[in-house]
Amino acid sequence: MSVTIYSAQVVGLDAQPISVEVDITPGLHIFSIVGLADKEVQESRERIGAAIKNLGALAPHKKSQRVIINLAPADVKKEGPAFDLPIALGFLLASEQISFDPKGKLFLGELGLDGALRKVSGVLPIALASRVAGFNQLILPKGNGPEAALLDGLEILEVESLSEAVEYLSGRKEISPLSKIEHTSRPPSYPIDFRDIKGQEKAKRALEIAAAGGHNILMAGPPGAGKTILAQALPSILPPLSFEESLDVTKIYSVAGVLGADNPFLTTRPFRNPHHTSSHTAIIGGGTYPRPGEATLAHKGVLFLDEFPEFDRRVIESLRQPLEERSITVARTHGVQTFPAHFMLVAAMNPCPCGNFGNPIKDCSCSSGAVLKYKKKISGPMLDRIDLHIETPAVEYEKLEGGEAEPSDKIRARVLHAREIQKKRFRNLPITTNSEMGLREIKEFIKIKDALRPVLKLAHERHHLSARAYHRVLKLSRTIADLAASDDILQEHILEALQYRPKQEL
Repeated sequence: MSVTIYSAQVVGLDAQPISVEVDITPGLHIFSIVGLADKEVQESRERIGAAIKNLGALAPHKKSQRVIINLAPADVKKEGPAFDLPIALGFLLASEQISFDPKGKLFLGELGLDGALRKVSGVLPIALASRVAGFNQLILPKGNGPEAALLDGLEILEVESLSEAVEYLSGRKEISPLSKIEHTSRPPSYPIDFRDIKGQEKAKRALEIAAAGGHNILMAGPPGAGKTILAQALPSILPPLSFEESLDVTKIYSVAGVLGADNPFLTTRPFRNPHHTSSHTAIIGGGTYPRPGEATLAHKGVLFLDEFPEFDRRVIESLRQPLEERSITVARTHGVQTFPAHFMLVAAMNPCPCGNFGNPIKDCSCSSGAVLKYKKKISGPMLDRIDLHIETPAVEYEKLEGGEAEPSDKIRARVLHAREIQKKRFRNLPITTNSEMGLREIKEFIKIKDALRPVLKLAHERHHLSARAYHRVLKLSRTIADLAASDDILQEHILEALQYRPKQEL
């Protein structure tokens, strides 16, 4: 007897329904899974056999029969343990040990040897694909349901074991669908507030500008000056995610398997802080079958690279594409995937390997060659893509013992106001911040008064600005004007933007 039930496979950041076809015929015993299944799927034969045996049913290994499982379409790579439940149910249905109508139902779940179901990753994109494909019911392991219950038009049922799934499908047990989880922006809770950071007023101002316009920023200063804590405080002044942004970010985290059990829907912007020893694949993404990396996990949030020059040069240079295009295309023999990577880059570095170059109190122990080699680890084209370059000097004692600084909520209010101005400006375009403007948008939305053109000309000639750097100065000036609620870009806005160019350029 041959039957078909349905499951799904995540491909990149999206999912595709998979038909699980089970055919049982008399003959010498064989239990084979075909359809481009990887080792994890092939190993499911043992898990499924033990789970069915512990259910009290006749397992595939206990009878002379040919059991062929085909996962279609055959040209899509099948990986992961999520096919355990549909394969087990398909066998029980084909062997006539249970009876149910599989139409409109999609199954996911990893089986334990005792028949218990374990959670799987990638549920949100699978739920989205299921709804598009016309399925009306999604049966999942307990704990995966809230993630899928974010969507309308799909019944989400949680089961704890194979036996519970069989009882429900056979009509012996009622299981109530999960209620839809409404998207609510919970009050943000941030571990670090700007009020806790003493001194570094210039760095705080630069971070406010970066947050207002979505600009990239590089902080350079001696160890212990506060670069890391400033970066960690940045999310506290960023606007909350919209529903569409939350859905995109949650889908990425679901596929990566890093979605928290107590937080099925992300409402705060991601903050990713990979170690400087992280590999190229870990940061950019990749693998034989491409998977998202840290740059994609930072989508709509912040990618913080501490000890920036210590990262592998290949990693640093690979960030040039996503900083311009806000996406990453990973090409491998087995496929090409494009992952979103629209993040704010926040990088931090010391002035030299020992960290004391230019320090008036501590002597630098590095040779001039070592200092030059350290700085040359970051190429000119990479520096050109960073809008704000700031120095974070050591904080003086008087500032450390001073009163409370300005809190994050006040800074965030100014950032939100500037973002609203940009939202109205770009309401008919697929961009939301000044940093996303291309050449056409710059020409349309950035109007420089004739009286200010000599200032820009002088800056361009004296500081040898590249075309990219010149346009970034314009975009930065527009953001500074938005923070000041000014319709026009004034001279002070341009001069402040020029202060954030790298020293070697100025």
